[in-house]
Amino acid sequence: MIPIPSGVRVWLATGSTDMRRGMNGLAMQVQQALGRDPHAGDLFVFRGRRGDLVKVLWHDGLGMSLYAKRLERGRFIWPSPADGAVAISAAQLGYMLEGIDWRNPRHTWRPEAVG
Repeated sequence: MIPIPSGVRVWLATGSTDMRRGMNGLAMQVQQALGRDPHAGDLFVFRGRRGDLVKVLWHDGLGMSLYAKRLERGRFIWPSPADGAVAISAAQLGYMLEGIDWRNPRHTWRPEAVG
């Protein structure tokens, strides 16, 4: 889990993003498409076209970090592409990274019982 300090804003970049992009490409997308500063300490979350992969870009004051998470089953719940970015809380980000619908916390997929 990403150690998210309290008070950090989390931004979801709506729509789909080219997941071949690295830190520099995503930081440029934050500046140009979202109109925000990638070095301000906020977390920026991007989702791929298939919906099972997200990348989180974060500058913690010392350097830029890039985290990635892929779901084995299901997709990450994502807002409509009408808006440029949607702000969510750190708790909602935690739900999303666990595969739970952050708008209405419930498991979107549960492993079947073994046996």
